[in-house]
Amino acid sequence: MDFLLYAISGAFVGLIVGLTGIGGGSLMTPLLLLFGIPPHIAVGTDLLYAAITKASGVVSHHKNKTIKWSITLTMAAGSIPAAIVTGIILNHFFLDYQEYTGVITTSLGVMLVLTATLLIFRKKIQVFANRQADLTGKGWLQRNKTTLTFLMGILLGALVTLSSVGAGAIGTAILLVLYPKLKSMNIVGTDIAHAVPLTLIGGLVHLGLGNVDYSLLAALLVGSIPAIHLGTKLGTKIPETILRQALALILLLLGTKYIFF
Repeated sequence: MDFLLYAISGAFVGLIVGLTGIGGGSLMTPLLLLFGIPPHIAVGTDLLYAAITKASGVVSHHKNKTIKWSITLTMAAGSIPAAIVTGIILNHFFLDYQEYTGVITTSLGVMLVLTATLLIFRKKIQVFANRQADLTGKGWLQRNKTTLTFLMGILLGALVTLSSVGAGAIGTAILLVLYPKLKSMNIVGTDIAHAVPLTLIGGLVHLGLGNVDYSLLAALLVGSIPAIHLGTKLGTKIPETILRQALALILLLLGTKYIFF
């Protein structure tokens, strides 16, 4: 019965991801916590789930030449070492998972609130990015975009490893602001190309810590993979804006809960 419940949950999240493009981590991890899955298991399992479900997207975008590999590698140069260091800290500075559960739930709350905020102000961020495009090579962000990409990678690597949230929505926002002249498909492709190795390394870090439930992972994949494809097909028929705003409100409430309660 548990396997069926988790498969249905995977299908639900996969459908929403297909409809809206919102990363599974921001939905899956809170849902697993609501089912009583311990935070460390929810985060660790969800990271591997994200890496597997997004892997096919990298292949597709690479074939279509929509990935800017130089940007991906710059961000990964910061995020992947940060993910590994985060795992080392969890392993050596805490006796067991119970001691760092609070760190995980607080990080989850922060990332959910940040993701929700980015969804709510998505249009304003795009307007800001378009203004930056007119300052290419002149504005401070543009002059320092390579360094900022690396630094944002470090921050994203640590926080995604702790929460499993943000590789998609927050990574996209970073690319929008720092590389405003990139086409939307290039932003999506580049972000996915970075998210897969980051979530994979983060997942392997948690695997080494014993924070992955294999049967739970299998159930989530069984439900979500076909549902993602279905959601993608239905996405053109359902108002995306309404769904995004509703999800943003839910994520904001959940994030506030994990930060303060």
